[in-house]
Amino acid sequence: MTSSLRRSFLKNLFLTSAGSLLVAGAALAQSSTGVLRVSAIPDEAPTELQRKFKPLGDYLAKATGLKVEFTPVTDYAASVEGLIQRKIDMVWFGGFTFVQANARSKGQVTPLVQRAEDEKFRSVFITTQPGINKLEDLRGKTLSFGSESSTSGHLMPRSFLLGAKVNPDTDLKRVAFSGAHDATVAAVAGGKVDAGALNMSVWEKLVEAKKVDPKVVRVFYTTPGYYDYNWTVRSDMDPALKKKITDAFLALDVSTPQGREILELQRATKFIPTKTANYGAIEAAARNAGLLK
Repeated sequence: MTSSLRRSFLKNLFLTSAGSLLVAGAALAQSSTGVLRVSAIPDEAPTELQRKFKPLGDYLAKATGLKVEFTPVTDYAASVEGLIQRKIDMVWFGGFTFVQANARSKGQVTPLVQRAEDEKFRSVFITTQPGINKLEDLRGKTLSFGSESSTSGHLMPRSFLLGAKVNPDTDLKRVAFSGAHDATVAAVAGGKVDAGALNMSVWEKLVEAKKVDPKVVRVFYTTPGYYDYNWTVRSDMDPALKKKITDAFLALDVSTPQGREILELQRATKFIPTKTANYGAIEAAARNAGLLK
């Protein structure tokens, strides 16, 4: 071997070895702390989010061998930034929040699983006013959405309003943002607004818990189905850890006591795999509404 060929060979060997060490180092860095930091968009009260997550966190800790910590965030934007800035490893996103995170990270986040119910999720419009019976009746009225970044509490309800030729910004007397689905119900029930839009799952949960009287606050419109929530991680997460997390969610079964408890708290019959392409319609709706640049 000539000296020039030897130098070239050694250089390539060094670069290959260095690259392998960097990849290994990145994977090691993700697991060296022994902690999986998990969060969720704050679409319900913090105490409720913690209550819902506790059994799931214990289950994921056993499945991954990591300590699982739930890290609450103050708003939807914080959940996006927390994942991108590596302060959080996995987040329960709404469809729109996922689209925002995907755009913000330039495609460096990966949705792992969603509930079967999230393939055809729905929002409801509620009111206490007898004269409001269809979306067109909201002209000149006051309406509360949830968070501005909520899929089911703002983006998709706004999209369906626009589809009914009702522009929330010009045709309504006033638009408010409650910040969370249960707060929207409280605003409508308390007479602060004429109507509200929220996640159908939260509405059903509040009715079942008798925290709202459906004879007083009633649903007057239910949207068509759309893709919504998912569990998302950064794309550079160790593939072995991604698989452990995914497999753990897919293994949840209502026929087991633990599976039934977790699935009931998550208001799911089961979890199924998901992919970025499922959220194309939400991205299009967000861009059409001017909510995603």
